[in-house]
Amino acid sequence: MEPTLPHPPPSDPPEAKLKIYFLPNLLTAGNLFCGFVALTKIVEADLSTGYQDIRFALGFILLACIFDLFDGRVARMGGVESPFGREFDSLADLISFGAAPAFLVHRIVLRDFYPERPEIGWFIASIYLICGAFRLARFNCLAAMSSGGGGKEFLGFPIPSAAGLVSSLTLLIIQLNEKEKDLGPWRWAPAVVLVFLSAMMVSTVKYPSFKSLGLRSTSTFTKAIVAALFLGLIVVFHRTILYYVLPAFFTAYLLYGFIRPRISRREIEEEDEDENGAGAA
Repeated sequence: MEPTLPHPPPSDPPEAKLKIYFLPNLLTAGNLFCGFVALTKIVEADLSTGYQDIRFALGFILLACIFDLFDGRVARMGGVESPFGREFDSLADLISFGAAPAFLVHRIVLRDFYPERPEIGWFIASIYLICGAFRLARFNCLAAMSSGGGGKEFLGFPIPSAAGLVSSLTLLIIQLNEKEKDLGPWRWAPAVVLVFLSAMMVSTVKYPSFKSLGLRSTSTFTKAIVAALFLGLIVVFHRTILYYVLPAFFTAYLLYGFIRPRISRREIEEEDEDENGAGAA
């Protein structure tokens, strides 16, 4: 008679191994909620009565950027990063920073681009959405292969920054249009930027992620004073300069990806020159 082998202990179900942390995912849910409200306002907007609903939608897209900025930082600070959080964040980003800006530009600009062939506007807007989905999928794959939450650099222009640039630029166009300024061909700027950002999101240009910045990061006294004065200036004169500061900020970040390699190369060359000079001495 063969001895009875002990049964292996039952393995835990997959649900028991799934880690869902409350606060980071709550912030991500706030991001998703803002994207949904923005989409709703864009669809319901009656442009014949003004751009109030569109402004409301733009505000929620920018608010979603703030939620997205903090959910990952909260997870890293608490050491509670998880695959679930990364996937949930990407799904929220696709709505708030992919679908909402595409709907926005189509409603404001592309719908009047070629009225006889509306499918052309649909196609241009869908390019941004598809490239944004590819960008998020690539980020998740690279993060999974590195067994972490990604490095200190983003490969391709981040989709929240792309949405911030599109939204802030559209807000500026609306502001100038309400002041009865003749924008001429500049009224098509959001559509052109949308297509360019589509290519940048799936590009191999590297951008700093600023993941090292947080509550524990240190700074010099001068930088802290400059940052505080800059924030105070925005708060006091937000009705006047905010329309210009936001597009300038996101544009500067976009351009930084192109000039950053040259700055790094120059710093390396200067270090080599210093080392060679010290060795000769």
